Amino acid sequence: MSETPRIVQVAVPAPLRRTFDYLPPSSGDPRPGVRVRVPLGRGRAVVGVVTGTATASSVPTARLKAVLGVLDEEPLLPPEVMDLLTWAADYYHHPIGEVMQSALPVRLRGDRPASAAGDSVWAITAAGRAVNEASLNRTPLRLRLLSALKKEEQGLTADELVRISARWQAGMKALVAAGWVARRERDCLAPVPRTLLPPPALNAAQADAVRAVLASRAFRVFLLHGVTGSGKTEVYLRAIEAVLATGRQTLVLVPEIALTPQLVDRFRSRFGVAIAVLHSGLSDGERACGWLSARAGKAAIVLGTRSAVFTPLPRLGLIVVDEEHDGSYKQQDGFRYSGRDVAVMRARRSGVPIVLGSATPSLESLYQVQRGRYAYLSLPDRAGAANPPALDLLDMRRLAPDESLSRPLRQAIGECLARREQAMLFLNRRGFAPVWFCPDCGWLAPCSRCDARLTLHRASARLRCHHCGAEGPVPKHCPACGSERLRALGEGTERVEGALQRMFPEARIVRIDRDTTRRKGSLESAFARVRAGEADILVGTQMLAKGHDFPNVTLVGVINADQGLYSVDFRAGERLFQQIVQVSGRAGRAEKPGRVLIQTYHPDHGLFGALRLGDYRQFADDALLERREAGYPPFSFLALLRAESSSPGGALKFLGLARSLAERCPRAELEIMDPVPSPMERRAGRHRAQLLVQSRRRAPLHAFLREWLSLLEEAREARRVRWSLDVDPADLY
Repeated sequence: MSETPRIVQVAVPAPLRRTFDYLPPSSGDPRPGVRVRVPLGRGRAVVGVVTGTATASSVPTARLKAVLGVLDEEPLLPPEVMDLLTWAADYYHHPIGEVMQSALPVRLRGDRPASAAGDSVWAITAAGRAVNEASLNRTPLRLRLLSALKKEEQGLTADELVRISARWQAGMKALVAAGWVARRERDCLAPVPRTLLPPPALNAAQADAVRAVLASRAFRVFLLHGVTGSGKTEVYLRAIEAVLATGRQTLVLVPEIALTPQLVDRFRSRFGVAIAVLHSGLSDGERACGWLSARAGKAAIVLGTRSAVFTPLPRLGLIVVDEEHDGSYKQQDGFRYSGRDVAVMRARRSGVPIVLGSATPSLESLYQVQRGRYAYLSLPDRAGAANPPALDLLDMRRLAPDESLSRPLRQAIGECLARREQAMLFLNRRGFAPVWFCPDCGWLAPCSRCDARLTLHRASARLRCHHCGAEGPVPKHCPACGSERLRALGEGTERVEGALQRMFPEARIVRIDRDTTRRKGSLESAFARVRAGEADILVGTQMLAKGHDFPNVTLVGVINADQGLYSVDFRAGERLFQQIVQVSGRAGRAEKPGRVLIQTYHPDHGLFGALRLGDYRQFADDALLERREAGYPPFSFLALLRAESSSPGGALKFLGLARSLAERCPRAELEIMDPVPSPMERRAGRHRAQLLVQSRRRAPLHAFLREWLSLLEEAREARRVRWSLDVDPADLY
């Protein structure tokens, strides 16, 4: 008879790369995957996740503390997700407790019960809709609440109501008593429609792609390379349809929140199944409810952003990663994982196919195709009757712009409006102008906390730092020379919007950037206006460049295409090409012909020549040759050790120690660079530096990192700075 385990191993939310041993609780079953409340340190209790049990501990039994309580009857994280998280913690060399925490919805990271209940909402009743609002003129609070509820069929939560009025509860009590409003629980799953739309006919390339995916009965990675408008989503839908027919679930990842409403609507119109949506724009209750519904198998489709990759799915049959090249899949702080790469590993461990879709696949994925590890599926033509847009370069060296808009672009916008079609202008810089400048002495408004300039936001009359968030009033006199001739230099989306209002006073202009879409639902509302034909010109940042289908947009103007040419990052050219292809793809997606005008001061640059030819595969092949010669990824593997300190030189001093400690570790096939200041050395008042480690092979790199990190964690100097390790960094800054 085997000995009963006496030790419970728990991953706690602490910056330590190990689990902690505890004695079992007086009651409850501490199985792997359940949450437990455990003591940590002096007088503090935290919630951790059980990773396993053992019969002995390296710590004397007399010194071990007992688990205070078991919070779940069944494991919240099933074995396959636990295995994936353990792998991720090891690969990215991140504390296992923090990795486990990141996989749970915020509401379940504490000791709340794991119940799939949606948020409480207040919704208008039929009697409330019949109320004459004029009768409430003497009670303005009730009027405001009732008016807001009439616009929200799903109702409003307490968090949403408090934005209408801090005193909303008193007014709501009266509305409920009158029978005009009812309190209920919001369903976190997208409702199943009564009628479904029939699928469109597939062209030959789409049909071949669907057949290839469905022929796979086990793990296989498919790279679906389809030009913008080629019908990649329809390929996803057909593959998902077949998976649903077998009773299995599908996980669909998208890079940004902005893409989820459109995809959810399209999925709902095709499938009579429950869909769980998971992203950071939802309330904690909504995310927990969707996550638990997926875990219970109630949601047949899970559609979410990066962190949804860890959602428990008991009947997983297919994974789809849309816009797989997008940098948003890489977490840039804390647990720095790649959602795309973890999704591939999850598919491998679950034995299911995975589809990576993009009009501009990452060079890493195309390299895997070259090596025969990924299957390549091509959609070379636009679906239906749509044709690729005509692309022209505007040589800004010979054109005098008016508020950054050249005469040919202004003329094209006018012609577009005359045809009652929509135009889209892309500028990946928000605010009015990136610089507030004194022409008399050359002073540029600096951020006091960063090595960066402040951006002018004219509408709010503020100067803001887009790196740390610091802001202040706009000075009217130069603090250096006293001049009153201060002026804005450069352009942002706010400035372009103002110029368009002056040039086209009758046009309805919608600006879409982080400043105009902060309020919940504002982004979806803006896109709805565009699709309903209530906007003539769209101006925005990359938020409107990805995956959106606006049938009446026939003109796209790229205002400052040269920004990416000046970066020191070896991925800059790839990203610029991808970005312009993505935004260009918004033009002419229906039967109307599209046109793209790109303003540049470098029309002879090879990147723009490749854009004109429209051959991304050739561009990627050339870029891979350059990467191979330079020894950059995907032909090598990188790890970046970052450090920051409140004192100048503190980060570099720590990294100097780290460089010396590296000499004690196995360094075969490694290149360890010297510490250097970060490209933006000071950010948010802290001084930053970095150290890069590079290897031609993955195995020796990770063997080195394991030993190196154990030495760093023992060093006293490591406690005097903030430091982190980024494996496979997306940005070298």
